Amino acid sequence: MLATPVASVTGSARLPDGPEWRYEVKWDGVRVLADTRGERLRLLGRNGADAAAAYPELDALADVLPPGTVVDGEVVAMRDGVPSFPALAERMHVRDRARAAALARRTPVTYVVFDVPVLAGEDLTARPFTERRAALDDLALPDHVQRSPVYEDGDLLWEATLAQGLEGVVAKRARSPYRPGVRSPDWVKAVHRRTRTALVGGWRPESTGSGRLGAVLLGAPDAGGDVRFLGRAGSGIAGPLARDLTALLGPLARAGSPFADRLDPVDVRGTVWVDPVLLLDVRYLARTPSGRLRQPVVRGLRDDTTVDPWEQP
Repeated sequence: MLATPVASVTGSARLPDGPEWRYEVKWDGVRVLADTRGERLRLLGRNGADAAAAYPELDALADVLPPGTVVDGEVVAMRDGVPSFPALAERMHVRDRARAAALARRTPVTYVVFDVPVLAGEDLTARPFTERRAALDDLALPDHVQRSPVYEDGDLLWEATLAQGLEGVVAKRARSPYRPGVRSPDWVKAVHRRTRTALVGGWRPESTGSGRLGAVLLGAPDAGGDVRFLGRAGSGIAGPLARDLTALLGPLARAGSPFADRLDPVDVRGTVWVDPVLLLDVRYLARTPSGRLRQPVVRGLRDDTTVDPWEQP
């Protein structure tokens, strides 16, 4: 079940209010379903891929949760006391168990759970949120797993998350069922700074003449499947991420632009075009009337999800 975005402006959010709503922190991590219905634990991302090998510190879920249980939550990595997506990005693509174990010792993750759609083989999806939450509260949880706290004052939580540098707030209707894969108005989210997943359609070297990757050109498919331009991003591309991107983009080179838009000469000049298959997580301030991202910052590679479609601002 996915949350519907709501408008937010600096210092405030248009969150629904009233006694029928509950509020949680919007955690800055990777959405994962922990599924114990098979012979082994599966940690399923939004694209259905199993990421259990990446997070060995969560293996104990298989021993602690009742067999036949599915819990929903967010895997987060902490840095300086707050969830950090760049810190998590160092972990999320690893599938070698030995390397994952070494990374777990250096940068452990926490699985923050907030729902239980299936409990010991019983389907709870038609039950109201408050009943599912009560069932979750009764579960024993292993180390590295915790429940997402629930609050009744959305405005207070909005101000607190802003002050603490957290991503935002999710409001959930108390009587809402759990609708797998559906973006429902019964769950809504407001963020202090927006994020999205984008395709890479090209890259540009640094202006210093070093030849190193300096910026990427981002896009997203529209309703017709054409890739639309979201803008250029250079901030956040450094160190291991820059090296990984350079290696991954090299084999994807193509002769012409993959974007359906006619780009400005400043965006075309010096660009190396690539097939738009690589996904990046990007944080940005807002979108311009033409659809470009304002002040985009690259946060890391994604392989656990799909790209949200391009929509007119």
